[in-house]
Amino acid sequence: MALRPTRNDLGENAKKVSITVLNGTLVDMIDLTNAVRMAHWTLRGPNFIGLHEMLETFYNDLFATGDEVAERLVQLGGTPDGTSQLVAEKSRLTPYSQSTVYTLDHVRELADRFSNLAKSVREGIDSTDDSGDADTADLLTGVSRDLDKKLWMLESHLDK
Repeated sequence: MALRPTRNDLGENAKKVSITVLNGTLVDMIDLTNAVRMAHWTLRGPNFIGLHEMLETFYNDLFATGDEVAERLVQLGGTPDGTSQLVAEKSRLTPYSQSTVYTLDHVRELADRFSNLAKSVREGIDSTDDSGDADTADLLTGVSRDLDKKLWMLESHLDK
């Protein structure tokens, strides 16, 4: 991985570890943002308006957080994997079905994806912290908290 020149004094190994983790997180966040938007646009069934409005806040939050993640990796000398082609190629999330319509089916599908992304973000916290990049670990800790909160909100719709 070639790094762009920067005066950031973080060690090269820490930068490379963080850029790799951040790009994986960014790709998955873009994919999740698009899945949430798809659910927002197509859901039908009980609790429609509440879920429709909640999902709109989710994809706006994910977009803003993805921007922070991309900016951090650029600060470290990396290049974001932010194109549609790269996201399609590199996402670690299960592809989102275009045929999902029922509100609670969307909630289940999204809860699975939020859970998977939160798990990989927590792994990234450990990797970036171990490599000596406390700032990226801190950024990812905030991302982890937000994903866990959104997961809780989704799972709350699934209780009987």
